[in-house]
Formats: sequence, structure tokens, C-alpha cells
Amino acid sequence: MFTKNKKSRIMKEVQTHEKDTGSPEVQIAILTHRIDELAKHLKKNAKDNHSRRGLLQMVATRKAHMKYLEKKNPKRFNALNKKLGLKK
Repeated sequence: MFTKNKKSRIMKEVQTHEKDTGSPEVQIAILTHRIDELAKHLKKNAKDNHSRRGLLQMVATRKAHMKYLEKKNPKRFNALNKKLGLKK
């Protein structure tokens, strides 16, 4: 379950300033953690196709955010990849 406390802790890790809640870094970090939780769920519940569709949508959204960040600011993109442990 993705609680409010967990979300705020994730945001604090990657915020660019104190009130940052919508920058690409924050959105990518939140999506990454939601994807990880849903992937664990799908390992236990392999036939849950509705959740699988949601997972694929989140992965596509994260990819679009990453593409945008890479185009706008490659330095921030590389730093975020290292912090979250993502591939390109």
C-alpha cells in the first residue's frame, strides 16, 4: 500500500527545493516505487491482468517523464538514474 507518509519520504529524497512536489524527478521517483510495489504484487498474483495493464501504463508514463528530463537537463537525468538505480 502506498501511504501518504511513504510518498512524502520519497519526495524528500529527490526534491530540488523544499516545496517541490511536481518536478520530473519527484514524479519519476514516485512512479518507480509504485512500479516496484505492483511488480511484487504481480509475482504473487500472476493472473491479475487488470493490475498488469496498470503496471504497463505506469512504466510508459515513467519512460515519457525520463525522456523529457533527459532532453531538458541531462545532468539531472544522470543524477536521478544513479540515485534510483535505473537503467536508461
